[in-house]
Parts: sequence; structure tokens; C-alpha cells
Amino acid sequence: MNIGIVSDSHDNLPAIRSAVKLFREKQAELVIHAGDFVAPFAVKELLALGVPLIAVFGNCDGEHKMIAGLLPDIVAGARKETLGGRAFVVIHSLDWLEPAGRAEAEVIVCGHTHKPSVSDGTAPLIVNPGECSGWLTGRPTVAWLDTDAMKAEILDLRIS
Repeated sequence: MNIGIVSDSHDNLPAIRSAVKLFREKQAELVIHAGDFVAPFAVKELLALGVPLIAVFGNCDGEHKMIAGLLPDIVAGARKETLGGRAFVVIHSLDWLEPAGRAEAEVIVCGHTHKPSVSDGTAPLIVNPGECSGWLTGRPTVAWLDTDAMKAEILDLRIS
């Protein structure tokens, strides 16, 4: 399964649109957002991709009720899913994850730090796509994960 991963989009619509365009070109089957949409209009941009969107709340998300109206399955804290035959845990901050949650996962998707990273190959695979917004670092990024190969990569966004 090919999965687009995004976090910390912080209402930057041009960056979100760039991520949607990239995920569309790469034929994402699903998108994971690891928190900090901030406002509901940012969620709507990702939903326009037309593939399932799995998400968790971050520490900067406002308007929880309206975001939950768009994403009824969104959770605060850790979200466990089986995707592409793999056990996933999605959480905004890796520091919020209990040790048991880490032990159960083949893939952990997190954000919060605004620093893109992919773990070194030891289990579980930990993917932080960095910040889609680019507000803090000046480098807007997302991640791409192939669950069959269990390989993830960080992708830089081109914002026009």
C-alpha cells in the first residue's frame, strides 16, 4: 500500500495543496495526518484528494468539534490501525506514546517536532514527515511510505 504522510500543516493552504498534488501524482491510496491541521478548512483541502484520511489531533488543533465533523474517526492520543497488512500507531508526539503502544506497532507515524525523520530500519519503523507548513524551518516536507517494501522517504514540497 502506498501512503502519503503529513503532519503540522498549520493552515498553510499552498503547502497542503502541494502535498495533495504530490500524493495524487504518486497515486496515494491513503493519507495519514499526524496532527496540527489547526482549522477545518485545512482538513477540507486534504479530503479533496478523494482517498481515505486517517488523522489524530495535535497540540495546536483548534475547533475540535468542526474538525471531528469532517473526520468522525479522528482521535486525541494514539490511534491504532492495520494498513497494508501492517500494525500502525499514529500519534502527534512520539513522547506521548506509552511503551506498550510502541511494542505493538510495526509502523509509528508521528509529528510535532517539525523535523523530518525515518528511523534506521530497526523495528518499529518510525516516520515523522516533518512540517508540511514550512513555517518553522522553511522546509515544507511530507513522507511517502510503501508498506509492501516497508520503506519510507521524506519528500520536499514545491509551493507555487
